[in-house]
Amino acid sequence: MALLDQYKADSGRLVPVWTIEIQTLPQDVDRILDEIMRVHPLGFGRYQRNASVSAVGKETAQPESNSTTTTHVEGFTAGSTETYPMVELKISIERDIAALEKVMDAAIHAHHYEEPVIFVREDWASRAAYDPQSDNPNRWWNNGRGLPQQVQLVET
Repeated sequence: MALLDQYKADSGRLVPVWTIEIQTLPQDVDRILDEIMRVHPLGFGRYQRNASVSAVGKETAQPESNSTTTTHVEGFTAGSTETYPMVELKISIERDIAALEKVMDAAIHAHHYEEPVIFVREDWASRAAYDPQSDNPNRWWNNGRGLPQQVQLVET
C-alpha cells in the first residue's frame, strides 16, 4: 500500500490519478476536450469536464528530413527552426489503464500534430470533504466576492 493511501485529513483525502498534459494550439483546446469527453467525463469531485489551460507560450522544433513539415510545407528546409503559439492543456483521470488508452486515443486523434507532445504522470489529487453548505468564510459563496469573472481562451 502506498503511503498516500493512508492520508486522512479533516479537509479530505487524496486519490491516485493520471495527469495528462497536452501541448496544443490555443484554438484547439475545446476540440480536444470535446473529443476526450466522448470517452471520459473528466470528473473532479462533483464537476465534469475539468481541465486547466496555461497562458499562451510558444513551442519550437527543428523538423528533420521526411518529417510532416518538410513533406507538406513547400520550401521548408530540414533542420530550420519553427516556433508556434502553444498552451498546456492539463487533465486528470483515475489510474485505470483502459481509461488512459481511450483518453490518449481521443487526444491524439483530435490533435493537429502527427506526433503531439503529451506527458502522462502518476499523481495524487485532492478530494475535499465536500460540503456545499459550508460556512467557511473563504468559500466563494461566503466571501462577498462570489465567483470570479469567467474568461474565454484568447485565440492567437
